[in-house]
Amino acid sequence: MNEYSRITKIISDDKFNKIRNLRVLIVGIGGVGASALEMLVRTGVNNIIIVDYDTFEESNLNRQILSLRSNLNESKVEVAKTRILDINPNCNVTIINDKLSVKILNDINYNVDYIIDACDDVKAKIEMVKYALRNNIKIISSCGMGNRIKPDKLEITNIWKTKNDPLAKKVRHELKKEKISYKLPVVCSNELPLLKTNESVGSIATVPNAAGILLASYVINNVLMDD
Repeated sequence: MNEYSRITKIISDDKFNKIRNLRVLIVGIGGVGASALEMLVRTGVNNIIIVDYDTFEESNLNRQILSLRSNLNESKVEVAKTRILDINPNCNVTIINDKLSVKILNDINYNVDYIIDACDDVKAKIEMVKYALRNNIKIISSCGMGNRIKPDKLEITNIWKTKNDPLAKKVRHELKKEKISYKLPVVCSNELPLLKTNESVGSIATVPNAAGILLASYVINNVLMDD
């Protein structure tokens, strides 16, 4: 048995090969993005591009799957690459240790199949949507996961149907300004935030990690349902 033998018991070789050949761009590998990354790699996705400019700090330990005391102050993308290759040494990993910008998107020049937006920067989110639409790339975005404690309140919907989510509201506002009516797929929570403040955000491990799993499952199940 190999590392993917349990997967190929329930997925045809043809579908599994499609998963393996996917090229996925993940922007943001914090609590949400790192979990999405982990699920994709363990499901066999063999081409990963990750963008993040941050380093690990002690406050990440409560929820971010990549965060350990042994890697505090280290680059998130460098740590992520090491972990990916420890799971699958044959994975093609490209890391971009920078904040996402239009220039970075245009310079990537990869024929990516999916974009997973797991960042909390509204401007970056809008640029990713525009880039995806211009290049006929499938995209799914994460909404706000902070100040919530109930992963069972998460759902996959579109940006125009979210509620109780201040980040989604800001994204909708910017999409309207750009005259973009695209029904952007999102993972969001319909749980009312426990804290209503513009200052520090509270978090618990279960919610962002569950959101990351949903992001990854959206990509994987899109492939499986594609006839």
